[in-house]
Amino acid sequence: MTTLFGIKNCDTIKKARKWLESEQIDYRFHDYRTDGLDAEWLKQCVQHLDWQNLLNTRGTTYRQLSDDQKADMNQEKAIALMLEMPAMIKRPVLIHNDEYFLGFKADTYKAIFA
Repeated sequence: MTTLFGIKNCDTIKKARKWLESEQIDYRFHDYRTDGLDAEWLKQCVQHLDWQNLLNTRGTTYRQLSDDQKADMNQEKAIALMLEMPAMIKRPVLIHNDEYFLGFKADTYKAIFA
């Protein structure tokens, strides 16, 4: 089973979904905002992808945090912030054959599904 995780109005998610559909790849889409976000799932993602990669420090949500919230960032603090504000998770997260992938590039997806 292939699952794509993200937020439906994200441009990168739209590109990934369009690519999967154009390649006729069966997948399930999980929207953090409507379907929720599970702490155990996020911890698994952190194990596979590393919290520094998963935390989107370039996005608006992160940039709007106070300096105190950003100070001394560690895995525990990052997980708590991502659970509270899922928009801080880099997108998309793709899980295919129990492997975890972050982001979308058509060439990478071609290799994953080859």
